[in-house]
Amino acid sequence: MTSHIPLALSILGSLASHYPLGSMTQKAAPNPPNPPPSVAPSAPAQSLPPLPVNAPVAAPGPKPSANANGTTSTTTNNNAGTTPPAINPVALCEVCQIRPKHFDGSKTHPYCGKTCANKKLNSNGSQNGSTSGSGNAGNCNFCHNRPKYSDGTKTHDFCSKACAKSAHGPQRKMTAAGSIAVAVCQAPGCQNPPHTGGHDYCSLAHKTLGENLCLMCLQAPKMANSHFCSQTCIDDAESKGPMILEVPAGHVTFKSVSDQFKASWRHVGTVCPPVRRVYKILAPPASLASYNAYRAAVETRGQFVSSGRSEGNENRRWHGTRRVCNLGDKGQTQFCTTTNCSLCCIIRTSYDISLWGKKTGWGRFGKGIYTSSTSSKSNDYSHNDCKSSLKAILLNKVIVGKGCKLLQDNTSLTAPPSGFDSVLAEKGGSLNYDELVVYNNDAIRPSFLVMYEP
Repeated sequence: MTSHIPLALSILGSLASHYPLGSMTQKAAPNPPNPPPSVAPSAPAQSLPPLPVNAPVAAPGPKPSANANGTTSTTTNNNAGTTPPAINPVALCEVCQIRPKHFDGSKTHPYCGKTCANKKLNSNGSQNGSTSGSGNAGNCNFCHNRPKYSDGTKTHDFCSKACAKSAHGPQRKMTAAGSIAVAVCQAPGCQNPPHTGGHDYCSLAHKTLGENLCLMCLQAPKMANSHFCSQTCIDDAESKGPMILEVPAGHVTFKSVSDQFKASWRHVGTVCPPVRRVYKILAPPASLASYNAYRAAVETRGQFVSSGRSEGNENRRWHGTRRVCNLGDKGQTQFCTTTNCSLCCIIRTSYDISLWGKKTGWGRFGKGIYTSSTSSKSNDYSHNDCKSSLKAILLNKVIVGKGCKLLQDNTSLTAPPSGFDSVLAEKGGSLNYDELVVYNNDAIRPSFLVMYEP
């Protein structure tokens, strides 16, 4: 037996020299029945959607790499099963250049999602001047007046949820997937879902807060008898005048103005149209100062506050006029420079009695500024010289003081009768509906721009 051992060892050595151990091992290892878990099985060719033009294709085989001298060499990628193929830059989102373009099964879109699409839309709007003209990139993309909101880590496209909602519908919170949207409460800083049933707020407390927000910052509740939350916002608003601020649809101010419009629509046989937008008009400080001084002087003479009325017997009255531009339409808050656009001229510089007779043929009660408590009467004087689905009307604050009641025309008046501050033309006599006429520029200021359906 021991005599055969040397012979066996010699045979084994000869076999080893002709067949290395590695190749014997590879030959012996059976082929795996399935791909390893880290490699996804290929889908059938017929189930794949057609690739868009210039779509990235992963080519098998060696991968060239650059050497230090600038030449290339070919190396084999041992991890080809787990390394994703490189994405062709042409297939990347045109805005972020990070994520691939969205493919919906039939079309490859230029952006990865709605967020990047909206960014592109907003940047185009500011570049071509179609939605603004303010020239301030730091302002809200919708109202163009208030600064964009910053939460400390990110500057958002809008100043508030109200403007975001006006621009894109109900504000939504994006999930990690980037596309599934969930409605959130419209109160500042709240991320809770709104109350069921189509409500905008999660609770009655937040609804009350949302309805009473400062019209300037839209973050804090406004002060009583004011549109603003603080002296800071008051000063900020006055410093930016003349301008208009859109009032959120659920705000108490929107309700107050729209309710007055509806209640004062008195033309028989007509239906009051719905109010779609309300804007607060902000006058510059000098214009406000002269109006306040006139009101104080009228109050001193008449002592209206002591009898339970407002200072100077101030009232809100309607005025219809001509609109040449699209001021007041969605996203349009910048005044035009057309001299015959009465709407922009009045909002920008208030009323000018020296223009009387140039834009109207005559006045029943002479050379004055005419308003009415009847919205349907002022609607007759509201005209569009532009293409728009809405009409515009102004709600003004007017110092009535002591009004002289008249039933018959008096076209020679250039001032109210002696001892009076205004003329109250009442329904009856020569008038079907009332008129209030003042004869001093400082007796009236436009307060709200109201947009309604024709």
